[in-house]
Amino acid sequence: MANTLYTAHAHVTGGRMEGHGQTSDGALDVQLRIPTEMGGQGGGTNPEQLFAVGYAACFEGALGVVARRAKVEAGDAAIDSEVSLSPDGKGGFLLSVALNVTLPSVADANEAVELVRAAHTVCPYSNATRGNIEVALTANGAPVE
Repeated sequence: MANTLYTAHAHVTGGRMEGHGQTSDGALDVQLRIPTEMGGQGGGTNPEQLFAVGYAACFEGALGVVARRAKVEAGDAAIDSEVSLSPDGKGGFLLSVALNVTLPSVADANEAVELVRAAHTVCPYSNATRGNIEVALTANGAPVE
């Protein structure tokens, strides 16, 4: 891809059962385990948790970009993310995401919705998942359509 700004490198062995993942710089070093809710032993993290953190962090960054462009203070934003894993009925699995965005500094409900909607068009995770998985958004408790 032309003009690449950054490439992350990670190495994983053992998958989600009894795996280990580490980034090339060593900043992220995780034991991978199946959650107890899926019959696993727990005691580690899983790909859905990593995706939930990654998507929320990326989305918050995109929110900061669109807020600065709109000259709106949104530095106190917080995002609660949910990534769900479900069977697809064909032997595979599907992901779905919910991002619940709280913008304490944005009192106007419509402005909060518009900021989240704009962030959804800027966020690389949103662009990668658009049309592939269900993503539900809220802004200060209001659904973002």
